[in-house]
Amino acid sequence: MSLQRIQNFIDGRWEAPLTGAYLRNLNPALGVAFSEIPNSGVEDVELAVRSAHQAFPAWSKLTPEIRSQYLNQMAHQIENRADEFAKMESLDQGKPVRLARNMDIDRSIRNFRFFAEEVLIEHKEHYQDSGFHSYVKRKPVGVAGLISPWNLPLYLLSWKIAPALAYGNTVVCKPSEFTSMTAALLAEVCLQIGLPVGVLNIVFGLGSPVGEAIVRHPKVPLISFTGGTETGRKIYRDSAENFKKISLELGGKNPNLIFADCDLEKAISATVRSSFLNQGEICLCGSRIYVEKSVLPQFLEKFVEATKNLKVGDPSQPETFMGALISEAHLKKVENYVQMARQEGGKILVGGDRPQLKSPFHQGFFFNPTVILGLPESSRCVQEEIFGPVVTVASFETAEQALELANGVEYGLSATIWSGDPRKAEKIAEHLNCGTVWINDWLLRDLRVPFGGMKKSGLGREGGRYSAEFFTEATTVVVKEN
Repeated sequence: MSLQRIQNFIDGRWEAPLTGAYLRNLNPALGVAFSEIPNSGVEDVELAVRSAHQAFPAWSKLTPEIRSQYLNQMAHQIENRADEFAKMESLDQGKPVRLARNMDIDRSIRNFRFFAEEVLIEHKEHYQDSGFHSYVKRKPVGVAGLISPWNLPLYLLSWKIAPALAYGNTVVCKPSEFTSMTAALLAEVCLQIGLPVGVLNIVFGLGSPVGEAIVRHPKVPLISFTGGTETGRKIYRDSAENFKKISLELGGKNPNLIFADCDLEKAISATVRSSFLNQGEICLCGSRIYVEKSVLPQFLEKFVEATKNLKVGDPSQPETFMGALISEAHLKKVENYVQMARQEGGKILVGGDRPQLKSPFHQGFFFNPTVILGLPESSRCVQEEIFGPVVTVASFETAEQALELANGVEYGLSATIWSGDPRKAEKIAEHLNCGTVWINDWLLRDLRVPFGGMKKSGLGREGGRYSAEFFTEATTVVVKEN
């Protein structure tokens, strides 16, 4: 069977990697290769940066209205091809097609449309003082280096590309080597709408050398990265030499706090989603569930039953809730954590193994949704990001204890609180050390508010005016009055 082969998108055209090498790209649900992507090198990055650098002056001088039009055209073309994008995202990442269409592709369209509107809003900073006045002018930074992960490929790539372009930067980006195909479709969209040459460049390949070359390049003054904490730490170090602007959205080990006074049916339904949506491969998934002791038996009975009823398998079927994990290596990592939990005395209430699926899915990287009870808080399964369909459950007796448990890890990305007492929930939210707290729901997003994490979950914020600040540089002008 011939494999579909994509090329780098540099200077407004398709370019074979100068290395001449390609990586085989697997369909996670089948465990077999279906495409090839460039195994690019430093020289390919150099060409992309040169193109973006040359395109920057003209692009940055366009009016916000014109740049907004380009973003709206990109959104429109993705929407026209939404089913195609969704099917490709599913083939490439393993998630259900239905989920890719309703979450990933819809959100990608929304990202472009949101920043197409946001860039037209003028946020004036003008201050009067005795004898002088000051105002702030913002200008684009230059070439933006954007590195995105494999779990929400186009969703998170568009979250970076849209504001970078909206505020006048040009782009060199690297999608994950595991999920490059919808980025290639996005390049097709750029050609369709006539995006000026060099404004958006996509270099495919491995983190080293491609991502590393982007981060280290002296003509790339800004880096936005979403991915693992260890990679983020290296990017932080590598960026320091050139004092780059940097935004790091890293891992999460997010708590769900479920109080006895909540609507337990709604809490269970949402917690199933927040535990296992996208195979648990979302940095915002709630992987630590803490339930008030008086309702723990009731919660466990219904939560475990709901988990057992989740359909795992063929991503093309509308009833499938969970598809395949991204790779065999990641599947084995998840299995190792579950085995570790067993050794530490954890009780597997449901899951903990691979499903028995019929051909052609029997070689896919599937894992059953897993619920573990009885682990100590010191357990690696409680403290470390597993990034798969595995959650731990424990109880608490007081709000103070719940807060201590929630804050008891090195991550600080998000948290969810379920309570019938809004004042209590909001008071607890104020003391949680994380970037986002949901009360009585999960994954609601207003794109105007800041997004990011604390501690090992990252550095910086993006979204709305926070993206405007990150993707621009500020100059204060002070005028002496006569």
